[in-house]
Amino acid sequence: MVPVRLYLLDDHALFREGLLRLLSNDQRYDLVGQSGVPSEAIDQILTTKPHVLILDYDLGSETALQFMTTLRGRGFEGRVLLVTAGLPDADALKLIQMGLSGIFHKQQSPEDLQRAIVEVASGRVLIDQEYLRAILVAGQAPTIPRFTERERATMRLLLQGKANKEIAAEFGVSESAVKATLQQLFSKTGVRTRSQLVLLAIERYRNDI
Repeated sequence: MVPVRLYLLDDHALFREGLLRLLSNDQRYDLVGQSGVPSEAIDQILTTKPHVLILDYDLGSETALQFMTTLRGRGFEGRVLLVTAGLPDADALKLIQMGLSGIFHKQQSPEDLQRAIVEVASGRVLIDQEYLRAILVAGQAPTIPRFTERERATMRLLLQGKANKEIAAEFGVSESAVKATLQQLFSKTGVRTRSQLVLLAIERYRNDI
């Protein structure tokens, strides 16, 4: 198994150092960098290219939303797991729309965090239900695209948290075929990321899949 390349950005030194000790003892991970300062983390992240960025919400000088806006603008396409004590619904919505892979609460156990990192690295989206209410759309309901049965089945598996490899095994096809189906779904629904598709499926298309 190839270790998951991790970068940690959290301005709380005590929490950051504790998490670094926890993760450095696990052979599933390769810690490629860490920082408590957003301004210095940007270039390090773009250079080290981690598979997963572990990101706090309150970074002292700025929020995770401001940081991710800058980071995505600089071309970072890796997965981001927000590890936080809490955040406003409005910011949760914007972060999810930017392709956030997961929201993990600091009050959960270290073992749960280790599992969450592995799941996010494998392509799963871990968003708590409490944040999903923020994407309710007011006004007239949008037109529902015409989905094929394979597309409906793919969305059902996405809602179960399945990664591409698991979806491929379920259908008996290659991962490339699954990626092609996801691209078709992106095109039909107008979204750009897997996490956006999951949210859209929950809020708009659950009864149609």
